[in-house]
This record gives sequence, C-alpha cells and structure tokens, in this order.
Amino acid sequence: MRFSTLALLPLAASGFVVSPSARVAAPPLRVLQDPTEKASTSVPLTEKAAKLAKIEELKRVSSNLLQPLKDEMQTSEIFVNKDAMQILKYHGSYMQTNREKKGKPKDYQFMLRLKQPAGLLPPDLFLLLDDLSRDYGQGDLRATTRQCFQLHGVMKADLKTVVSSIMNIGSSTVGACGDVSRNVMTTPAPFKSPEYEAAREWSKVFGHLFRPMTPAFSEIWLDGEKAASVEVWGKEVGEKYDIDNVMKHDNGRGVVLPHPVEPLYGDRYLPRKFKIGVTVAGDNSLDIYTNDIGCVVVMSEDGTEHLGFNIMVGGGMGRTHNKESTFARAADHLGYVPKEDMMEVMKCIIAAQRDHGNRDVRANARMKYLVHTLGIDNFRKLVESYHGKKIQPWREQVPWKYADWMGWWEQGDGKMFLGVHVDNGRVKDEGEFRLKSALRAITEKYMRPMVMSPTQSIIISDVDPSDKDGIDAILRSHGILDLPDVDPLARLSMACPALPLCGLAQTEAERRMPDYISRVRSVLTGLGLEGDEIMMRMTGCPNGCARPYMAELAFVGDGMDTYQIWLGGSPVLTRTAWPYMAKMKDRNLEATLKPLLQMYKEHRHEHEAFGDFCHRVGEAKIREYAEPLTPDMKPKPKPKKK
Repeated sequence: MRFSTLALLPLAASGFVVSPSARVAAPPLRVLQDPTEKASTSVPLTEKAAKLAKIEELKRVSSNLLQPLKDEMQTSEIFVNKDAMQILKYHGSYMQTNREKKGKPKDYQFMLRLKQPAGLLPPDLFLLLDDLSRDYGQGDLRATTRQCFQLHGVMKADLKTVVSSIMNIGSSTVGACGDVSRNVMTTPAPFKSPEYEAAREWSKVFGHLFRPMTPAFSEIWLDGEKAASVEVWGKEVGEKYDIDNVMKHDNGRGVVLPHPVEPLYGDRYLPRKFKIGVTVAGDNSLDIYTNDIGCVVVMSEDGTEHLGFNIMVGGGMGRTHNKESTFARAADHLGYVPKEDMMEVMKCIIAAQRDHGNRDVRANARMKYLVHTLGIDNFRKLVESYHGKKIQPWREQVPWKYADWMGWWEQGDGKMFLGVHVDNGRVKDEGEFRLKSALRAITEKYMRPMVMSPTQSIIISDVDPSDKDGIDAILRSHGILDLPDVDPLARLSMACPALPLCGLAQTEAERRMPDYISRVRSVLTGLGLEGDEIMMRMTGCPNGCARPYMAELAFVGDGMDTYQIWLGGSPVLTRTAWPYMAKMKDRNLEATLKPLLQMYKEHRHEHEAFGDFCHRVGEAKIREYAEPLTPDMKPKPKPKKK
C-alpha cells in the first residue's frame, strides 16, 4: 500500500500543561521572596546526613563514581555486584540478562549508551559503532528517543575495549545514564539558519557545562590516561564560551559547592536523572515539554540575532502503576533569559533541584515533583534566589508544530539532508532489509555526518545535490522503503526496547509495535478512515522511555500481554494524555479501539486530530459511548441482593 505524503505538521497547539491535582509530599522548603537574599541548603552535600537513602549513601562513598566499580571490573566474574551496577550507570552502561533464556547460569551482558549532544553522529563514529556492534555486541544498533545510539550485548570482558574505543575517537558514554544531566536534545533538522545553528550550539554548551568532572571515567576505562581525542562537542564550544571557568564561577549564592572534584554536583550528584532539550520557536520535533528544562531560542525580529531563551521547567514522563503520587507532567513556562545570563540561570535551576529535590523517596525525586509541589511562581522565586536577578516574562512565540523531518529537504546552504525512517530505532540487517549495511555503504562512500532523531530515526546531512540519486539507490538496493511507502502510523510511532533485555519491562513493546500499527491501520480502513494519522506510542512498563503520555494514543504495559490505554495527548506534543483503561488484553485491541474511532469519525470537527478530539470531548462522554462496546471495560455486574 502506498500512502500519500502528508505534512505531519498540525497547524497549532491546543493548550499545554495538564497537572494532577494531588500534591506530593516533600521536605520543608524555604522559598525566598527577594532575589537579593542568599539561597541556603539544609544539608551540605559534601557532609554525611544522619541517615541517607541507600543510593544516596552509595554515591557519597563511591569516591566520585570510582568504587566499587573499579574493583569489580578487575574480577573474573561475568557480572558486577549490585552496588557496582548502580555506579556503572553513570559510566553509560546497564547490566542486563536475556529474560527469555531459562535456567542458569544467567547470560549477563551490558548495554552501552552514548552521549551525543544535539544527536550529532560524525561518520567516523558511526563506522566505529558499526564495527563494535559486530565484533563485541549483538550485531545491531539502537537509536534511542534521546538522540543517541545504544549498543547491546557487550560482555564484561569487552567493556573496557568498547568504552575506550568510543572515548578515544572523541565521543563518550559518560553521563548517558545516572543522576546527572543526560544527553542534551535538540531539533534534529540541520538547517543552516541562525536560529537552528544557535539551538545546536547551545545544546553542546549545556552538554559540556553539566558534564561530570570526576576522573573515575579515565581511571577505569583509560588506565588514568587522557583520551586520544577530546569530546568533539567540548572542542567546539569549550574555549569559545569559557565553559570550565563558567562552571566554577561562584556568585556567592550557593550555586557552586565547595567540593574539590564536582563544583555543581558534589559527591551525591543530583537526586535523579535530569533532562535538557533545546529547540527553535515553533519546532516541537523533540517533545520539548517532557524535559526537566526546555530551552527555546529567541531571535531578534529580523531573525538575524540570537537574543536569549524562553525556558520551561518541570516536565517528565516516569510514573508507577497504582501509585498516584507519581505522574507524567508537561513542563511549565518559567520565563525569558538573555543569552549572556543563560549558563548561570541553568546552573541555578540545577542547584535548586540538587538542594531541594526529594532524595528520600526516589519515585518522587525528579524535578517535576519539586515544580509541581511549589507551583511555578514559587519555583521561579527559588531560582531567582540563587541567581540574584528576576527572571523576565515568557516572550510570545509562534505556535508549535510537529515534524519528523523525514525525506529530502534543502538545508539552506546549497546542500540537502535526508531523513531515513527507522522502525522503533533498530538499525539492523534482517533478511532483505539491510539498513545497517546501507548506512555503512553510504558513510564509506560519501562520509556525510548524521544526526540522530528524537523519534528514533536518522538524518544524513550535508549532502551534495549531485549525490542524492546515489544515496537513494543504495537505500533501495538494501531493501529500504521509499518514504511514501511507509505508513504514517509508523512514522508517528515510537516504542521502547522492552523484552527480552529490559529488566523493568512487564510486556512487549518494540517487537509488538509493528503488529499494532498494522492492526490499527486495518481498523481505520474498515471505518473509512484509511487516510488518517494518529500518533501512537508503546512502552513495556510505566517508566515512559518512549514518552507515551504525550501521544494521542498510547499503550503502556501493565502485565504480560496487557496494556493501559491513554488518550488525548496533543498532536503537537504540548500536553499529557489521560488514562482511559487498564489491562486491555492484546487480543482485544480491535474491539477496544473500534468504538473510540467510530465515535471520532461521527463527532469530530473538520481537520480535528484524534488527540484533540479526545481532549475536547473528554473522558466522561467517551466512556459513555464506548464502555458498553468494549470487552475489557464492561461494567461489573451488581451484586445480587440476598
């Protein structure tokens, strides 16, 4: 079936933040009213508190992420112990086992995640990763939802070889996981315009500014030696923005800690992982509202000068089933910051979370809970107390749109870029579909840089127009579909890896999503909606790695072969969805969705997207229409009177 090439660019957003009404318990907090007063922390992070949560104590005694990992890496075991496994995350790796392999011994293996600010993938790095996945991994690569590659199936004995190879080529796995600032995202479109270039550059700035400074990484993986090449993004922005000195600059207001190694993190780092995204006004291809901090480039009226940023705070996806104190949340607008103050304000926001985030209850440790508990106005006052200046009001900007940037586009400098759709991020060779070999052939012949997409796909940039036909020919000869042959449901979808390697997965995601796309398309076609697009996302657990709670229709694993259904996210990714039902059995997918889609067909407004329809109509009316027709939602019979 060949699909029409649709713009995938809805015209405007329809509201943005949906926050739960429940308040989250948090430690007492002093919010300063006057930014001239000095912020204070209740417990200096370099001192041991009376009683720390286990993970907090582990961080404190790890010698800044060195032990017990260093000792565990020197044993002959094929695994590391539980404490070392926690520290290993900061080095960019998770220990995993194949949960489908029964019996003992367990086949311990390691997943490595790269740090690639702005999703940048130089050609030499891709060739190295291709080699490493073949020689030391399971033979494929996986593009994540945060614009970086993961490499699965590495044995403990090979970890040092793989990590050192990545570090020595000018890349890194440092801080790709753990309670630090993670990979900094940006719009993947490589347009050569002032606003897009500013977004890419400042993504690198924030990635470098908030890198962990501990020497543990080089001590374990490089035997204490310096990497053969410094991190590419650090080389590009480090000296230009004087980042090392900016990081250590102490304004006397509690932002910088008196710690000899980690001036921003201390020895306990952050309460939880921390995510930053950067984009340009109107381009929400990266789910900007899901980040702890979202930064939007603000330009002069003529579009030639970068003035500063609109900042949003408090987004995040992770939650726990049946625990109402945990929830997905879209970020709030904090305000506008001139670019000359931007690094200092970002440090202040990090310091606010570092000092006042919930370190006692890990499920409530993300900054979204701090913002939600305080409210955006009081959180702003807290940040201002660290900064010593008022934050200016949010500046008006153009409405948000969504694009996946697939297909061929002109960059603006005479060259082109090509977005290559990758189903659920899996770059592999399987039968006649040989995407991994295709990308290698293109890279070896043309040596073009690539950009990782926030939707698990890949963009080949800086292409000479004369090379366009040659690249298309390589893709077709390797079994890659032309873009019009890709179902828009697939282009709009995302799924996490889930089974068999993720230890948190309750059911399938990546391996099931292609089947759900076909089944949903069949239902739509049967209802006469064959041209419709719906943004669908799937995860194997509630942690939200594929950002399901922003989708128009989401499937969140809540048991073996069962899913929660979430409805009503915005097609331009500006609000969270709401839970419609739990425990939908896989076999009941069609019967569950058909009433919803029938109602949508009958009652939608002209050009109204499915997510906007569900949001407008509301839960009560949708339930009233659909419940009698839905197998897993039939009302329970009333108890018989005795």
